[in-house]
Amino acid sequence: MFVLLGLVQVFNPLSPNIFYGLLGLKLYFYYIPLMFVGYAMLRKEDDLRRFLVVNMFLAAVISLVGILQIIVGLDFLNPSGMADIDELGHGVRMTQAGLRVVRPPSVFVSDGRFANYLVLAFIMGLGAGGFMLLRSGRGRKIVFPAVSLVALATVLSGVRGAFVFVLASAIVLSAGMLWGAPQSVGGGYRLVKAIRRSFIFVAIAVTLGVFLFPEAVGGHFDYYRETLLPGGENFQTADRTWDYPLANLQVALADSHWVMGHGIGTGSLGAQYVSKILGAPSSNYWVESGYGNLIVELGILGPILWLIWTTSLVWAALRITLRLRGTWAFPIALSILWFAFLLLFPLTWGALNAYQNFILNAYFWLLVGVLFRLPELVKQDTGDLQVTSVLAR
Repeated sequence: MFVLLGLVQVFNPLSPNIFYGLLGLKLYFYYIPLMFVGYAMLRKEDDLRRFLVVNMFLAAVISLVGILQIIVGLDFLNPSGMADIDELGHGVRMTQAGLRVVRPPSVFVSDGRFANYLVLAFIMGLGAGGFMLLRSGRGRKIVFPAVSLVALATVLSGVRGAFVFVLASAIVLSAGMLWGAPQSVGGGYRLVKAIRRSFIFVAIAVTLGVFLFPEAVGGHFDYYRETLLPGGENFQTADRTWDYPLANLQVALADSHWVMGHGIGTGSLGAQYVSKILGAPSSNYWVESGYGNLIVELGILGPILWLIWTTSLVWAALRITLRLRGTWAFPIALSILWFAFLLLFPLTWGALNAYQNFILNAYFWLLVGVLFRLPELVKQDTGDLQVTSVLAR
């Protein structure tokens, strides 16, 4: 129903140009087929291992580029010359004490996209670490150092949302993996060991960062303290998490066309390039609230159908994850479930940019397919963790 609404909204008479509608279709629906790719590409457990190792190796490289940009300057492997690119890729904040808080973009040009990717990489890294220690095989020497680099890059990202979501993910996933650990003493101990090893690597990486680059790391920590903690000199947590998105949602509802919207894509990520490159009339319909933007583009049916399909997907993912409790696949399933929840609810509450970011969108649908494949992989298992009774419940 949500897809059908999007197709109809391409021809919304209030849309300035049909190219906005085509942009919207790409941003919302283009990567959905990757769900079937993720399901089909995993034939056996080794396929999953290779997938995780390759992606965590990439995460380590991407994180390292961002860290180097803090050290040697934002021009390192970062294009410049256009006003919009310079603004996205050369962001700087200031603390109350006047310390510069540089926001590296790594390979993404945009510091916000880099920060969102770090949240995904950290979540998958923790899940991969739990999986690696529950099963024998290669990959641990890549996964755990990669998690530490991702954590350090998150601290140095200067993006408060990413910093908070990584901290929350560390707490939620650690508690969840212990709760869903295999019933055997050995299985539970391995997950404790995975969590402990991840935190040790993270602590070593951050400590080295503090000693080697005290001004950079210290400035970022000061910025987080001043803006995130109650009593900070510039406390903004309540405003950015609730007041500001709610105010933007109210602006969307106050629009005279809130019933039918202005057309899909008119307030989406990259709409400015439709006007700049294709010469279409400018679209000035957008708000900084995910659900508000759904109203602006799709009318009041937009957020209603969005909530229905996202709730259905997360509920189905939760059922799969619970079926896998007590198996070697549970850490991966829990990580995918947690990422899907964050992307479709908290991040969407703030803005649609995270879901419309092609990196996160592609990974999201690919991982959904991986999640639904995991029960079949567990059934193939003849190793030390027997899960037939768990899957039968």
